[in-house]
Amino acid sequence: MKPAPFRYLRARTVEEALEALQDPGAKALAGGQNLLTLMNMRLARPELVVDLGGLRELRRSFDDDGQVILGALLTHRDLIEHPTLADRHPVLPEMASHIGHVAIRNRGTLGGALAHADPAGELPSAMVLLGAQVHADSLERGRRTIPAEDLFEAHYETVLEHDELITWVSVPDRGPRQGWGFVEHAHRHGDYAIAGAAVLVGTDADGRAQSVRASLLSAGETPVLVEATGRDLPDRDWEPWARSVTADLEPGVDDVDHVRDVAAGALAQAAAQAHARALAELKEQS
Repeated sequence: MKPAPFRYLRARTVEEALEALQDPGAKALAGGQNLLTLMNMRLARPELVVDLGGLRELRRSFDDDGQVILGALLTHRDLIEHPTLADRHPVLPEMASHIGHVAIRNRGTLGGALAHADPAGELPSAMVLLGAQVHADSLERGRRTIPAEDLFEAHYETVLEHDELITWVSVPDRGPRQGWGFVEHAHRHGDYAIAGAAVLVGTDADGRAQSVRASLLSAGETPVLVEATGRDLPDRDWEPWARSVTADLEPGVDDVDHVRDVAAGALAQAAAQAHARALAELKEQS
């Protein structure tokens, strides 16, 4: 199928894009990997498509006092090859490398993935895991900052207003003695995840797990945030803990038990990876 008729604007500045998005019938086009598909299927029928592809100012990144600021038009490939992220936030390029296939990673963008709000998407889960702050601009109300865990409301739904545009994402640095892990189970690499888990594990000076922060893919209507601290965390075998955490998941599929089982396995494996990396870093520092 082909899209319904629409008007087209290639924005030259962020201000021009925000002005155009005041039209309730307008939609922003970033990489086009999601919107164009929906338009071709006539599941989306925008009256005006605002092309953001020329806004090179939003394809930048920089360091700012203990955090990395990422432009919303950075592509998945940019995130994978980003030298700062590889050093300070290695879980993010690892998760981005599991998105779709090469053509999708070359065109899809950070802001587009967050606005699309697919609970099976790697980047929404990554931003929830990392405690990122999403900055959204509108011409009328200016900029507001939204914690990533508060951005997503349901399948493909966010708290963004129709005239708001994601412009930047702030990612705070990892804490000391904190390791990371990521496991995703799909029928084939690049397919939508049956379930997956991204995990940060923090340890004390002796290497015992003291905190866990995890984000689960395909486990609910939004990325599912898991947080735990204290003596209940295991030393080695993460499987019982992971199964207890995932026992009440509501993934919204027919075979709920299967997804819960896959999610538990992914969470246990990713937590073990994260703990092992934290121990390795601790050993290097001693």
